[in-house]
Amino acid sequence: MKYAAFFRNLNLGRPNCPSKAQLEAAFISAGASAAASFLTNGTVVFTVKSEARAMKVLALARQILQAECGLREPAYIRSIDYLAGLVALDLFAAIERGDVYECCISFLHADSVMPAALPLESKRRDLEIFHCTGSEALSVSRKIGSSPGSPNAFLEKLLGLPATTRSWNTVRRLVLKHG
Repeated sequence: MKYAAFFRNLNLGRPNCPSKAQLEAAFISAGASAAASFLTNGTVVFTVKSEARAMKVLALARQILQAECGLREPAYIRSIDYLAGLVALDLFAAIERGDVYECCISFLHADSVMPAALPLESKRRDLEIFHCTGSEALSVSRKIGSSPGSPNAFLEKLLGLPATTRSWNTVRRLVLKHG
């Protein structure tokens, strides 16, 4: 089975971040039968036999990356099949795109508890969380002045826990390539 790991605050080649080769090698060393970095934003697709094995491989890969380059950021995994199901739901279809800067999906910490009442909007009105699956929050950011809303900053402040965010288009492309 294929899984995607989404690391928080990882940009390949930056300080305390691995290179593409280091990232892929960490997953192979941790027990994945295949690993491929996707873009430069800390997303890696890897192959293992089960979800339980995927969790173990991720934990060991994180330990390897911490030892090799000092990376201490959390990562969240989802099966490619699960992501394909989310993409098929087309949850952004009803969103009026006229003033939208970016459609995003945020992967939430397992202990996160989202408020029941959605949508949630930032004070600047540059970000709207409109859907939550329980483990992901879907949002749209808008540009106010020269800066767009930040789903990750908003969610981490709201929930008091780390999260990581990707553009919805990134997830769609990931599913298209690896699904």
